[in-house]
Amino acid sequence: MTMSELEKQFYYAMLEICSTAEKECNYRPARFKQMIANEGGVATAKKLIGSATPSDGFVQLWEHGRLDLTAEALVLNPQFQSLFCPEERDIALNRLRAYGYVVEYE
Repeated sequence: MTMSELEKQFYYAMLEICSTAEKECNYRPARFKQMIANEGGVATAKKLIGSATPSDGFVQLWEHGRLDLTAEALVLNPQFQSLFCPEERDIALNRLRAYGYVVEYE
């Protein structure tokens, strides 16, 4: 399956949040990176959002005060919202809010 240009941009944005987490939080999201490599960015985000509980990485980033580096936050970026259905965006929004994150865009 070929990725659309927007899906490619999302893929690279997911890798960028990994890189930023490594540099700024000294957090190494190895499993997250492996999921992105194996399943792609969009499928990884959908899997994480579809989980009943936040991922370990989400919790680690919350502990560092960097929920902006989560897949949930990236899903809500206006540039990428069309890749996700309203229910997925609502789940991402509610999860972020539950952890005290102020979402810049909705």
